[in-house]
Amino acid sequence: MEEKTVEMITRLVMEAINQKNTEQGFVVPIGVSARHVHLTQQDVETLFGNGYELTRKKELMGGQFASNELVTIVGLKLRAIENVRILGPVRKISQVEISATDAIKLGIKAPIRESGDIKGSAPIAIVGPKGVVYLKEGCIIAKRHIHMSPEDAVSAGVSNGDTVSVQVENERGTIFNHVKIRVDKSFTLEMHIDTDEANAAKISTGDTAVIKK
Repeated sequence: MEEKTVEMITRLVMEAINQKNTEQGFVVPIGVSARHVHLTQQDVETLFGNGYELTRKKELMGGQFASNELVTIVGLKLRAIENVRILGPVRKISQVEISATDAIKLGIKAPIRESGDIKGSAPIAIVGPKGVVYLKEGCIIAKRHIHMSPEDAVSAGVSNGDTVSVQVENERGTIFNHVKIRVDKSFTLEMHIDTDEANAAKISTGDTAVIKK
């Protein structure tokens, strides 16, 4: 196929997508985020041994990746959830993100927060094959949010830090309020909700939502 033909088809497809976004509002794909852990390098080594480095299982947006390494998280009264995946790369502060149902199972009161906002959050223990890390604070329920590039933000008419409402048109007909916009050039367009929210609204990864104007 000639280069000019490919360019023309690409342009027509993009125009059709933009027209759909204009008519319906801005369409966003949904990703369902399961419980996971972020760790400092020091905590990685405590859990897996001196000099240990996380290994990559699947690439994620913004340079992040799902690692092959799994841990057990332990709440009050020794209630535990096994096989919780670690996301890399390592961070400056360790953090555990769970659902409200997980919090009940663990017997802890995890607040709804943006990732990284862990001050005063729930305590939790993380158990690996070589050791244990105890976080006095660091366990949260992640606030629903939308990742997007600067170009997507312009198209959607939003800015980093904005809060929007998002509608999902399926048999449950759900509207999510208080959805935070996160903009970065490394981001791929996607709305993240946790497993509780997805199950309640009968949503699967790959479904779409519309930012309500």
